Amino acid sequence: MKYIRRIRDLREDSEKTQQEIADILGTSQTMYARYERGANELPIHHLIKLCELYNVSADYILGLSDCPKNNQKS
Repeated sequence: MKYIRRIRDLREDSEKTQQEIADILGTSQTMYARYERGANELPIHHLIKLCELYNVSADYILGLSDCPKNNQKS
């Protein structure tokens, strides 16, 4: 589950705490920590918010691409 490492790395690269990300997602720090450990699966609505927050594609977070940006045009 590559997304576990990706969401942690993105958070750390942006110098944010788990609590800050949890607040943005509207969840608790404990629940967000469970996402980063892989104890709970990341809900799709949180995935979307993380993509918007970090300005990366869902494919990147999910580990389907190593390119952070989505090169496809809408």
